[in-house]
Amino acid sequence: MSKLAPILKLAPIFMILIITTFLAWGVSRPASLLTTSSGIILATTTSLYDSGLLDQLLFAFEKHAGIRVKPIAVGTGEALKLGQKGEADLLLVHAPELENQFMAYGYGLRREELMTSEFVLVGPADDPAKVKGLSFPQALSKIAQSKAFFVSRGDNSGTHFLEERVWKEVGFKPAGKWYLQTGQGMAETLFIGSEKQAYLLTDYPTYARLKPVLKLKILCRDENYLNVYSVILVKTKNNQGQREAAERLLEYLLSPEAKQIIVAFGRKNNETEGLFRVIQPHEK
Repeated sequence: MSKLAPILKLAPIFMILIITTFLAWGVSRPASLLTTSSGIILATTTSLYDSGLLDQLLFAFEKHAGIRVKPIAVGTGEALKLGQKGEADLLLVHAPELENQFMAYGYGLRREELMTSEFVLVGPADDPAKVKGLSFPQALSKIAQSKAFFVSRGDNSGTHFLEERVWKEVGFKPAGKWYLQTGQGMAETLFIGSEKQAYLLTDYPTYARLKPVLKLKILCRDENYLNVYSVILVKTKNNQGQREAAERLLEYLLSPEAKQIIVAFGRKNNETEGLFRVIQPHEK
């Protein structure tokens, strides 16, 4: 078989994704096209970027403040490394334990919890491991016992960090032909999981965006594993103007205008439930 066969097999899916993105979401100016001269760099997660919300927030901020933002979409672990090296002005990430370590080591000047979304476990409709309706630990235990195919991001992202936490809680270290680590972002991992009819953990907003072109169903929800996004102002050696610009973005993300965008995001895309929920001051 040609080495190109698997790639060609996925080509229609990626074409559908491109069309779906532009028709369904209508983002007039993708954040990835924003350039910086004296602007700021935002390191953020692929799951948040893939959800489509970040485009809307950054477009509104640029219009509001006239400040250019260059987003770098990577896993949370890599985003924190960029912050540690002073290569990003602001972080928007979702691994609270790692973020607390980042702050404790003095790499951040300020951390604010911004919003939450849901993690879900998705898999093939026929559910060969029979995990539907179980908690995450129960589901992963049954998947491991049955050796049903499971796809992991394996990229030190916030989602991967959560998955490792659940495996640790059930006392199992996954390995073998049934367990695949992609080393890719959330969207790419969902496509691979769909193609291989595998189970995987994902953030709900990215799944909701790609659902029309995926062959995966939501099988488990678990309110004990909330997806918390925080914004961190990084301690860098950049000039005062750069830092002030980063502070303005942080304050904007916490503003009523940004909160309205966050709350309305799911409703705009005909979701029956909100994709993100703003964290209120009394909850922090």
